[in-house]
Amino acid sequence: MAQDLKAVEQSVEEIIQKLNALKQEIRKVIIGQEETIDQLLITFLAGGHALLEGVPGLAKTLMIRTLSEAIDLKFRRIQFTPDLMPSDIIGTEILEEDHGTGKRIFKFNKGPLFANIVLADEINRTSPKTQSALLEAMQEFEVTYGGVTYPLDRPFFILATQNPIEQAGTFPLPEAQLDRFLLYIKINYPTAEEERVVLESTTGRKTTSIQKVIDGAKIKEAQSLVREVHISPDLISAVTEIIRSTRPDQTNIKMVKDAVRWGAGPRAGQAMILTAKARAILKGRFAVTFEDIQTVAIPVLRHRILMNFKAEAEGIKSDDVTKHLIEQVASSKKHLL
Repeated sequence: MAQDLKAVEQSVEEIIQKLNALKQEIRKVIIGQEETIDQLLITFLAGGHALLEGVPGLAKTLMIRTLSEAIDLKFRRIQFTPDLMPSDIIGTEILEEDHGTGKRIFKFNKGPLFANIVLADEINRTSPKTQSALLEAMQEFEVTYGGVTYPLDRPFFILATQNPIEQAGTFPLPEAQLDRFLLYIKINYPTAEEERVVLESTTGRKTTSIQKVIDGAKIKEAQSLVREVHISPDLISAVTEIIRSTRPDQTNIKMVKDAVRWGAGPRAGQAMILTAKARAILKGRFAVTFEDIQTVAIPVLRHRILMNFKAEAEGIKSDDVTKHLIEQVASSKKHLL
């Protein structure tokens, strides 16, 4: 038992070192955005997908590209446009001639989805038909074409971006698709000092080289380790209470009853626990704290709580509801703080 514990401690220490090295590589290119970088790494550790939203010019695509350059995995970028078809993502069958027999056969030509890290750039610019082509891949890690199922390489991550300010020519993601994103990450403007450094460092002749510091095998090891992180029964009860309190028919909280149309499902609770465990590893711990729950709750629930018309008219967001619920749980479970 002591040897097992020592092996786990060594694995945790090695993974933390790798993650710190990964963050250092990203910082060579990305100035600030510490919270966003942490949330991306949490997504990787938890084995899920992330949706990044921010106005143009906040380095969403650059951040994902830099992250992929520091990881020894296959990376593909898909630029989503209104005329993009499902076959452009999944792949298609092509007719080939067997030079040995002279016979013509159909062969499946794999699309850009067959990579480890897929950047779905401006995902809301393509039609719902094409968006839905990602559903099976995101949930089952496989693709079906012509009645044949093709497994995707693991680890597999979809990191999607979207622009919040443009409406013309965009197609909002359906709720079923949104729910498959582990985290919905919003990128804010940099601070004044960060913006000054960005302007200084990006308008000169200096170039930056990114080193690969972690591979797929180590990421899969980290994902397995995340599931072994300890979380107390009290914290699981707190997560359960938060999730159930988002549902208007299962709570007496006035704000939820007045503002929420649909609450979060059980997948939200799974996501909250997994991402809290991942954050604990990221912070060098092997046990979840209530602070971990607080930190991941907003990006986990942001796209899983649907507001009603009254809330939209009054400017009440799902983030406001989540903050209120966290405060309610924190006040009733002060022993967890």
